[in-house]
Amino acid sequence: MTKKTRNAKKPSPRKQSKPKTNYRQRLREIFSQNTGQKFSLKQIFKMLKIRNKASKIKVVEDLEVLSDREEVVFTREGDLKSKHLDAHTGTVDFVNPRFAFIISDEFDEDIWVNSDHLKYALDGDKVLFRILPKNRGKKLEGEVLDIIERRRSEFVGKIELSERYAFVIADNRKMHLDIFVPNQSINGARNGEKVIVKVVEWHTKKNSPVGVVKEVLGKAGSHETEMHAILAEFDLPLRFPAPVVAEANKMKLEINRKELQKRRDFRKITTCTIDPDTAKDFDDALSIQALGPDRWEIGIHIADVTHYVNPGTALDEEASKRATSVYLVDRVVPMLPEVLSNNLCSLRPHEDRFTFSAVFDLDAEGNIHKEWYGRTIIHSDRRFTYEEAQVGIETGQGDYAKELHILNTIAKKLTEKRFDKGAVNFETTEVKFRLDEQGKPLGIFIKERKDAHRLIEEFMLLANRKVAEFVFKMGKKSAPKAMVYRVHEKPDVDKLKNFSVFARKFGYNISTVGKGIARSINQLVDKTQGSPQQDVLQTLAIRTMAKARYTTEAIGHFGLAFEHYTHFTSPIRRYPDMLVHRLLYRYLHERPSVDQQKLESISKHSTDMEKRAADAERASIKYKQVEFMQYQEDKEFEGVVTGVTEWGIYVEIVETKCEGMVRMSDMLDDFYDLDAENYRVVGRKTKNLISFGDSVQVRIKEINLEKRTMDLIMT
Repeated sequence: MTKKTRNAKKPSPRKQSKPKTNYRQRLREIFSQNTGQKFSLKQIFKMLKIRNKASKIKVVEDLEVLSDREEVVFTREGDLKSKHLDAHTGTVDFVNPRFAFIISDEFDEDIWVNSDHLKYALDGDKVLFRILPKNRGKKLEGEVLDIIERRRSEFVGKIELSERYAFVIADNRKMHLDIFVPNQSINGARNGEKVIVKVVEWHTKKNSPVGVVKEVLGKAGSHETEMHAILAEFDLPLRFPAPVVAEANKMKLEINRKELQKRRDFRKITTCTIDPDTAKDFDDALSIQALGPDRWEIGIHIADVTHYVNPGTALDEEASKRATSVYLVDRVVPMLPEVLSNNLCSLRPHEDRFTFSAVFDLDAEGNIHKEWYGRTIIHSDRRFTYEEAQVGIETGQGDYAKELHILNTIAKKLTEKRFDKGAVNFETTEVKFRLDEQGKPLGIFIKERKDAHRLIEEFMLLANRKVAEFVFKMGKKSAPKAMVYRVHEKPDVDKLKNFSVFARKFGYNISTVGKGIARSINQLVDKTQGSPQQDVLQTLAIRTMAKARYTTEAIGHFGLAFEHYTHFTSPIRRYPDMLVHRLLYRYLHERPSVDQQKLESISKHSTDMEKRAADAERASIKYKQVEFMQYQEDKEFEGVVTGVTEWGIYVEIVETKCEGMVRMSDMLDDFYDLDAENYRVVGRKTKNLISFGDSVQVRIKEINLEKRTMDLIMT
């Protein structure tokens, strides 16, 4: 095992002038896209748009590396061509130490790869691979030829020190290798602490990966350390760069005559916000005024973030990079510095604020008679929590109870219209915690959604839908306006058929065609309310659906049954909403469309960052659930079987929504076999059946807080 790290030598002036660009990936793309075709050096330089001597030397060096790795070959004439005529590029989706999958745009299915054929590629790495001859039935099997690009070089884990060296055991379950750290590179870390380690030498057959400790996070198991570790694990920021903070601190609210002339004034119209009790950033408000019998003007006012954050600034670049705010169990990691997110852009009560608004003339049936979009100024008369607004809706008493009643009535009409058009009614479970001052979980509860939540949601959906429609209609078929849409494709047919077969075993019929899909899933949701199978079946139904994403393609939103949909209503916490504000303002002032390709790239990055933030949020919830459960080890719990495998049964505890596993080896009453087709395990002697969705009684056997796992035993 090697114990040496690479020495960082000071480069000579000549080396400093040498281009740092690594052309290997671009060269691989050229050869993989033109397999078997020969290229001269002159042609390659032209394709890479290279003219200076230093860059040409670097390209030749990279070609020699590819030649040494047998990815390209030199012909007798001195030309070059790809050696791997069947080479493809893809991304590793690491599953476990024994195998992985490669996802590639070139294939309709994922490619299975034995770990022996991975060339030590890790989850998320971009690789060059080939397809092996079929020997496992119909499944595509591949072999990694080379690693094109590492997804990450930094990992979070616990350090274990010995006399002469240390190892870091990564928290990330998809990193199955311990990272060797020489003693001179531990950066003062003490045994058992959580650290961020940077890999400086990747692993080989003989050696572990070698790393250096970049940052010590603190004692493993402490609340602050673990929350910081989760952020670092998902490569999410802990703090804002100094230039971004400095730029934000210069911002001021300046309401002058010149600015007011650009805006429609809503300050004298009844306006309120409705948000969670703990919210600090209020990015949406509703205004309402009567226009006549059964007619109201309802304004949906959104914080005008783009008034403060301009393209090309440090603030904008950082917001674009983050793309979203991140919500862990005890904190928000905001997309924008606090001076903006919680102050200047927050629609706080009894203060004038700049907004970008969608204003509608609506009747009592939720029909739209007029619509208007533009920059505005508002003055919120009341900040409601959801609980306060709900009391007003239910009792008809308190501040603005009449207005809340009207808004709620119209919102329900809008909801009816959505479901009539085929929207899917998923009510997802949201787990919340009561924490003490040190972050210890004292209790777990499920956030209840009532009319006040749905009221706000429905008007936000209205604004998002109508803004998308408005921009779409502005363009011509020959020259559509570039726009960021929020899309949701129809379910995958095979996944839907599989779920339909599964649901039928529980007595539910799921349609696989047209509007019947949404109608049958909504019936499933209604019929399972309050049953042990409710969360399990709804979760599986959601998994059959495609994932919503951002794109410039106007392909609609299946789940909401909207032909056009965007995100306009949360620019404090979502970068795509900021882009939509800029685009809408641009097109309202009859300016030309923007570069769609660049917009698509930002949309994809925003989708990726949104997924990363959601994964971090789930990790923090899972950590706190398992932490809470370690104080409940002597109790017996009611659980629901949420999955069956050949190595164990997954059980979700009803009270805490925390999932654990009952291992087959701990089921001592019989030897159980998996009946995968019927989603159950069967006892060989007793013929006892344990099926998906069954209610069971369990106790905690073992808690592993570091891995966020819980082993259970049946009682």
